[in-house]
This record gives sequence, C-alpha cells and structure tokens, in this order.
Amino acid sequence: MASTPTSGQPGADAGAAPPAGEAVGRSAGPGSVGGRGDGCGLPEGDQGIPSSKAPAADGWDVSRRVVVPRSSAYGPGTTDPDGFRRCFAHSPTGAVYAAYSVLAALADQSKTVPTATKLLLPGPDTDALLREARKETPSESSNPPQIAGYRVLDAGRERVTIMLAMPVQTEFMSATLTLTWYDGDWRLIPPQGAGPVGAPYARHRNLNDFVAWSGV
Repeated sequence: MASTPTSGQPGADAGAAPPAGEAVGRSAGPGSVGGRGDGCGLPEGDQGIPSSKAPAADGWDVSRRVVVPRSSAYGPGTTDPDGFRRCFAHSPTGAVYAAYSVLAALADQSKTVPTATKLLLPGPDTDALLREARKETPSESSNPPQIAGYRVLDAGRERVTIMLAMPVQTEFMSATLTLTWYDGDWRLIPPQGAGPVGAPYARHRNLNDFVAWSGV
C-alpha cells in the first residue's frame, strides 16, 4: 500500500487546483460520512479554513520517522502504544493536523495492516486494500520524506481534502488525502480498487501554492 510519492512516480500539473490563499468550498460533497459524536474529548473550536496561514502548533514530534505537529487544541488527543496518533478536533484545522499524522502513520510499512485498520474508513475499498497489504512484504529500508507544507483543496463539515507537499530531490511532490469525520475522529477515505494511498500525485517546482508548515 503506497503512502507517499517518490521521484519516480508520474505527477499531474501542479496548477490544476486552487492556490493556497483562494477560497475553498464548504460543501461536504457526496460520499461523506456523518460523525457520531466526538469520542476524543477535544472541542471543535475554530471552524475557519487555514488556507492562507499555518495554524499555531504547541510543538513538533517525530512519529515513525516523520516530523508532525502537536496541539492541545487540535490533537492528537491520544497516542496508542504502537505510536498511532488519533483523536483530532472536528474542524478543518484538526483535519490538517490529522493529515500530517496520516502520512507519518503509513511511513512504517511493518505496521501497514494494523495502521490501515485504525486509519481507513470501513467499507469494501478498505477491505480490498487490506487484502492487498497482507500479500506485500514490508520494506524495512524506506526513507519517508518530510512534509513541507499543505494546501486545503476543499473543506466541509464532515469531509476535507488536503494536498501535502514533500521535498524530493530538487522539487516537491504532493499526495492528496480526503478525510471524513467518522465515529468521533477523522478517517482516511481509501482509494478505489486498492489503489495507492495519496494518489493523484503531482510535481511542484516550489511551495508557492502551499502553506509552508514544517517542523524541520
């Protein structure tokens, strides 16, 4: 189950989505799943979309070799014994925090199956992805790229789509994640047909269309 792009993966035109400072949609759109309450105890907080300025972080942690933000207001509220970070605020900013932790969670390929079980929205696509993941031999030599910035493509009450940029050689590659609010936390909507998580990928010459936000 691929989780982050590499320099060898094809990229789409970086100008296909609206720039970071441009207004984004508020509609949840089809396929979203209504939450069943916040089981993590974090207040929903500010519902504004952090599309032009990075949110304040209490600090940055290394999670499965990826540096990710931490906030008492936005999460994670809980870190499991295996290092999985969960319980994020029910807001667009909480979703951005969750998206950073999504890529970190998937960076450790030795934990792909238990991580995907916790992370992905339950359903047939997740079942198919888990079947494929169980057939793969985990790589112990992967070196996950660090996250340099984000771009909120669309944000609604129950569904947020975020593009994350990572430096690869002399440019940046991005992965696109769609999160939905389910059972009191943000869950990743899996790709159809057991495709790679984070697709479509894209190449970018710089971070001009992103909110630069990194702990490294």
